[in-house]
Amino acid sequence: MSANEIARLLADLQAGQISIDHVADRFRRMDWPATRRRPPASYGEMAAQQDVDIDVPGSFDEVTAAFDRGELTSDEYRVLADAVAAAIDAVPPGR
Repeated sequence: MSANEIARLLADLQAGQISIDHVADRFRRMDWPATRRRPPASYGEMAAQQDVDIDVPGSFDEVTAAFDRGELTSDEYRVLADAVAAAIDAVPPGR
């Protein structure tokens, strides 16, 4: 999913043009990128990971940022988080 598509869906939701169910359904059908860092292999990598995390465009980070800005209610955030979790769980292991 692209960052632009996530932003558009969230903006349309906030404007009342689409429902939370529509956004959640779209989120369930998307491929979501991993945002977790791999365990460091060296002290240098560990030090580099001490920097503040940067949001990954096109990831659930976009939804979290919208929630942090007050653009989503906690109920909306929970529905979207569940939808993304369902999408991630549907991906076969090793893919």
